[in-house]
Amino acid sequence: MNDFFFFVSDLHGNVSRYEKLFHQIEKKRPGAVFFGGDLLPSSLTYRATRDAPPVDFVNAFLAPAFRKLKNTLGEEYPEMFMILGNDDPRSQEASFIHYEADGLWNYMHMKKKELGRFTVYGYSMVPPTPFLLKDWERYDVSRYADPGCVHPHEGYRTLPPDRDAEFSTIKEDLEMLVGPDELSQSIFLFHSPPYKTLLDRAGLDGVVVDHVPVDVHVGSIAIKELIEKHQPMLTLHGHIHESAKLTGSWKQKIKSTVACSAAYEGPGLALVQFGSKCLMSAERLIL
Repeated sequence: MNDFFFFVSDLHGNVSRYEKLFHQIEKKRPGAVFFGGDLLPSSLTYRATRDAPPVDFVNAFLAPAFRKLKNTLGEEYPEMFMILGNDDPRSQEASFIHYEADGLWNYMHMKKKELGRFTVYGYSMVPPTPFLLKDWERYDVSRYADPGCVHPHEGYRTLPPDRDAEFSTIKEDLEMLVGPDELSQSIFLFHSPPYKTLLDRAGLDGVVVDHVPVDVHVGSIAIKELIEKHQPMLTLHGHIHESAKLTGSWKQKIKSTVACSAAYEGPGLALVQFGSKCLMSAERLIL
């Protein structure tokens, strides 16, 4: 297997970003491509609030484009690993599962899959946000939501929750996902970044809600605890577009774990490319 990989996130249904990605895949032939959520058009979120039918982006664009790429590359078609993000309606999950059966990609939420000598784990949920779509939100380590955030059992959903939204936590999910596994050769595909790192810094400076200053770090405590406890080889994150601009970095070493974000505040595509032998030498190209 080719140990040269790509990572992208937060494409938000932007066809130009996908086309740039496909061009790079054809040009450089990575062994695997990781997609860190928020893959569908953001307009789906707002359309759902008005009870309008969602844009069928998966069937109309994604699946045909990936099938064309697979036909072009043949045996050099990379392993594709995908999760959805908090801006993606869970009502579209069935389409991702359907095309997984066709061999177009691996749908990874709450799953693990071998990739050569590595094990890939996927997890979509993020801690409570101010946004109303709650399909991919979960309490983090306790039943707490930061000031200004909407609780996961409030807001709206495109499908009923898979677990009790009022009591379930990201911490519990991750314990179920990992179990007793040894994680030194693992790659985690998250949408949320870990809490209080260079990857979860939001542009919330000076924001006050009910006389309480808002925390500018909005990542997951549970994800940070998993990294510190188990020290996986690599964790991949998205969600907070402006973080790299605010902190000056899109990657960070946490103990022996290398954590990278592909979220990007600009109009182009942020493409993280890396080899497994020297993860801190990963590069982020803006295309």
